[in-house]
Amino acid sequence: MALTLAIVLAGAALFIWVILQRLAYGPGSLRAAYERDVGQALARGAPAAALVADADLAHLPAPVQRYLRAAGVVGRPRVHNFRVRMRGRIRNGADAPWIPLTAEQYNFVDEPARFFYLKGSMKMIPVHGYHQYAGGSATMTIKAAALFRVAEAAGRETTQSETVTLFNDMCVMAPATLIDPAIKWDALDARTTRALFTNAGYTISADLSFNDAGELTDFVSEDRYQTQPDGKIMRRLRWSTPVGHYRSFGAVRLPSEGQGRWHDPEGEYAYIELTIDDVQYNVAPR
Repeated sequence: MALTLAIVLAGAALFIWVILQRLAYGPGSLRAAYERDVGQALARGAPAAALVADADLAHLPAPVQRYLRAAGVVGRPRVHNFRVRMRGRIRNGADAPWIPLTAEQYNFVDEPARFFYLKGSMKMIPVHGYHQYAGGSATMTIKAAALFRVAEAAGRETTQSETVTLFNDMCVMAPATLIDPAIKWDALDARTTRALFTNAGYTISADLSFNDAGELTDFVSEDRYQTQPDGKIMRRLRWSTPVGHYRSFGAVRLPSEGQGRWHDPEGEYAYIELTIDDVQYNVAPR
């Protein structure tokens, strides 16, 4: 009797697992939406990647020039898209428990877009999330057990926040993209530079800090919005992403670890910690 019950329970568990996998990765899943959006963007192709020349850095403030040279982008192809794979942990408040995660994203430069997919587990319940930024607007969806929407966000504040994140990705993961003449720069001192980045009618500001080795150490913006766990917009807060542990990703040297931090009046805290495992540039269509 006990053996029969165990077999029945094992069969039920397997059935539930199969259903959850279908929900998580089937045609209507967040993963499928991510793959579809990435595939369509890659299918547009990209022009032949000309090399970044030293002259392309001439209009940049000295700290940014040092950063790009230290990163090794001079003499390398210009970046039209990039894919990043990472792992880490995330939480939705200063006292909330951490959720381990793995994530993958694709960014596109010529027609700015960002597709960020994550998966994790909270109290043994799988969690999937998809941030989509394309066509000048952004959305965010988080599902628990691949079925229940636990958070959603869209609208002006979400798009402005994702514009900040898009530019942060360029600074941290693809410094060659900073040669874009549309980015406005103002050197604040020998180690700090302010940037204005505009896309689809949204202009955001960020202060970039560098060390003596020419490495980017922090990115601070006042233009991002903090959200409640359910996705409802709360308030505009200072946001920063201190980075470090530089290493080589192919021919380019980048930070491999970083945090996302909210500077809440009640106390600053990290809400996400990430380690970058892989970066690929100018990914070919599938």
